[in-house]
Amino acid sequence: MTAEDVVVIRPHRATWVSVVMAVFLVAAFSVVAALLRGSNTGAIFEVSDQIAMVGIGIVLAGGALLFATPRVRADAEGIEVRNVIFLTRRYNWLEVLSVSFPDGTSFARLELPEDEYTGVVAIQAVDRDRAVEAVRALRRLHKAAWAQQP
Repeated sequence: MTAEDVVVIRPHRATWVSVVMAVFLVAAFSVVAALLRGSNTGAIFEVSDQIAMVGIGIVLAGGALLFATPRVRADAEGIEVRNVIFLTRRYNWLEVLSVSFPDGTSFARLELPEDEYTGVVAIQAVDRDRAVEAVRALRRLHKAAWAQQP
């Protein structure tokens, strides 16, 4: 197998939005932390409160960055799907009935036996032409794998 036979797909717009959101969250919580000590609210804020505010911003930014983690890695043997949480699942192409993108849905999915499916968050409707090309590439690999079966 060559590198050309491997298809790697990541969301495009969701990655940009999550990075911008993460930067905004850290900046906003840092500004709030800097302004805490100078506020005249009657409450006493210490350095530890400021550090905690920055820490909360970092934790929330990390949560926002989770939306940049989805990935699909497919080859002639199968497809590996990683969605928002770092859980990765690999399917053999013979386990997958089809690759679909139903009308009105936000992301593609793999149709599995017994009316089950797995969402493929790496292929999102907001990515438009990239999503269309990604689904077509996966369908080509899926079709080729099924065509090799006796």
